[in-house]
Amino acid sequence: MSPLAHMPKPQAAQPHAAQLCEGWVPAHSALVVIDMQRDFCEPGGYAAQAGLDVARLAQPMAHIHQLLQAARAAGWLVVHTREGHRPDLSDCPPTKMARSIAAGAPIGSPGPLGRLLVRGEPGHDTVPLLYPEPGEIMVDKPGYSAFHQTDLSQILSNRRVQHLLLCGVTTEVCVQSTLRDAVDRGFDCVTVGDACAASDPALQAPALAMIAVEGGIFGRVATTAELLSGVLRTGERPPD
Repeated sequence: MSPLAHMPKPQAAQPHAAQLCEGWVPAHSALVVIDMQRDFCEPGGYAAQAGLDVARLAQPMAHIHQLLQAARAAGWLVVHTREGHRPDLSDCPPTKMARSIAAGAPIGSPGPLGRLLVRGEPGHDTVPLLYPEPGEIMVDKPGYSAFHQTDLSQILSNRRVQHLLLCGVTTEVCVQSTLRDAVDRGFDCVTVGDACAASDPALQAPALAMIAVEGGIFGRVATTAELLSGVLRTGERPPD
C-alpha cells in the first residue's frame, strides 16, 4: 500500500463570498423562506407542544428579515412556505399523524394558537416580522418539501427562476427536504446557514455539512453577511 494512502485528502477551498452566487441575476433568482410560522416559532404552537425550544427556532428571524429586505430591494422573487393541513385532515397521512401523536402534539388538536398545523388557524400563519408583502408567493404544503403536492415547481418555471436561496426551519427536515428536491429539479441552491435553525442544536452543523460533500452535492452554504456583501448587496441592483 502506498505510504500516501492514509494521508487525509485536502479539503476543497470554500468559494469567496463574491463567488457564492456568481452569475445570479434578479430575474432568475428567488429567496425561499421555509415555514417561519407561529406554530413553530411561538409558545403554544405545534413545536412547543412537541417539546421543542421555540426560542431556538425563532433565532434566525433577524437574519431572515435582513435577507427579505435585501431581496425585495434587489427585485428578487420571494417565496414563503407554510406546513399545514386541511381542517378535515384529509391530506394528513396516517403515518404523519402517528408521528405527531408520538411527539405529544397531535396534528389538529386544540392549542393556544388554534388547532395545531391546520390551515386557517392563527398558529399556521407566518410570524409577524416576516409576513409576506403584497405580490409575494405563499405556498401551503402538506409535507416537508415545499415541492411535494404543491405548485411551487410550476411557479418557479413560469418565472424562469434558476437559483434559490433557502432559509427557515427546521434545517434538518423541511429546509433539507426542500433543498434536495430543488437540486433534483436542477436548481442552483445556496442555503443560508445562520438563517436556519435545527430542532436540536446538535443537528445544525451536520445538516449543513451534508450540503457540501462531494464538491457541493446539494449546493453551497453561506452566511447572511456574505450574501448581503455579495449578491444581495444593499442599494445595488444588478442588471436583469
